[in-house]
Amino acid sequence: MKLAVVGSGYVGLVTGACFADMGNDVYCIDIDEKKIEDLKKGVMPIYEPGLEDIVKRNFAEGRLRFTTDLREGISDVLFVFIAVGTPPEEDGSADLQHVINVAKEIGRSMERYVIVVNKSTVPVGTAEKVRAAVSGELKKRGRADLEFDVVSNPEFLKEGDAIEDFIKPDRVVVGTDNVRTAELMRELYSTFLRQGDRVRIMDIPSAELTKYAANAMLATRISFMNELAQLCESTGADVESVRKGIGSDSRIGPSFLYAGIGYGGSCFPKDVKALIHTSKSMGFDARILGAVEEVNRMQRQIFINKVLKVLGQDLKGKTLAVWGLAFKPQTDDMREAPSIDIINGLKKKGARFRAFDPIAMKVARSIFGDDSIEYMNNNYDTLKDADALLLLTEWHQFRKPDFDKMKSLMKSPLIFDGRNQYEPAGMKKIGFSYYSMGRPVY
Repeated sequence: MKLAVVGSGYVGLVTGACFADMGNDVYCIDIDEKKIEDLKKGVMPIYEPGLEDIVKRNFAEGRLRFTTDLREGISDVLFVFIAVGTPPEEDGSADLQHVINVAKEIGRSMERYVIVVNKSTVPVGTAEKVRAAVSGELKKRGRADLEFDVVSNPEFLKEGDAIEDFIKPDRVVVGTDNVRTAELMRELYSTFLRQGDRVRIMDIPSAELTKYAANAMLATRISFMNELAQLCESTGADVESVRKGIGSDSRIGPSFLYAGIGYGGSCFPKDVKALIHTSKSMGFDARILGAVEEVNRMQRQIFINKVLKVLGQDLKGKTLAVWGLAFKPQTDDMREAPSIDIINGLKKKGARFRAFDPIAMKVARSIFGDDSIEYMNNNYDTLKDADALLLLTEWHQFRKPDFDKMKSLMKSPLIFDGRNQYEPAGMKKIGFSYYSMGRPVY
């Protein structure tokens, strides 16, 4: 099948590459000329495991093409995916200007029937705005006779596992009011669903809300565990034991029950805020979601307070090693990363930092600059004469470090673990002072 994807960022590039890898002819379209030229050379604008190989292979074999010309890209396709950003406004609402601009451009450029597929994360009612934008441009051209359909097809991709999530989806949500369009969407996704039909056809508003609801539910589980972690510290309980205890209940399950320093990234913070804003606009007070957001914000400060309680309020002359800067492993994404608030908070107290992240160093440098932070080549280099280690991202290579080597490098064998990677009793046994989240200090 032939399709176009407008927007070659995280969602758009993964979508286009994975469809091309299944034999479809795909145009990826973006207004950023440098990005398009880089993609033609095999230079990725984002880090995602496995993506570079898929892009290069399908581009070389002619199934995946890149252009800045939307008219060229949609001239001979059935599906046009909108996969542009919807950044949050100051009030938490989603900024839809890029989505609507693409919709207008589609209306100005289309010459045949197309199915406009909204892949961007958008609030309820956006599909109708897209429909109106396309129709308005067609009328201006005197081509109101051209037919098109609008579909909501939200993405459910985890950064670091996006390729696997796309080619082996838990579900494919399709919001449409047209039976024929639903079947065409089902056919498009059929190559990913050979072991069972996991397409969920529903009305458009329900599909638009499903994406926000899914992310808000996962964010709620994280904030709930972080609140429990505080209770555990007050009562002497171990949040890891509690996690295993409740996660073994089949009604609850173990996913997203890890206490730590809070969620970050491009989805959870933005989508929780957007859902709160949508609720307010409907005259409804989303009290649970408001609490989820507040608990997440406070979790970073709780970690900062742990450090200050042990090292003192004045950190001048103190050097802190940092392991991990990205908001999660397997990505260079630092949007809403807890490391930003934690480093900036401790920096105000006079601390200096040596930091290492396997992937996110370039992004981190653009955020923090070089003032007060020295970027190291590996995690051990951060430890030389360090007063403490802050573990902020749970990269696999940090799970089983050489603790003897760490002790020999550090000024003090002191670890603040924001991701609960090690066992408190074991750390005491090998001579570390160890502070984690919601667990006993021995």
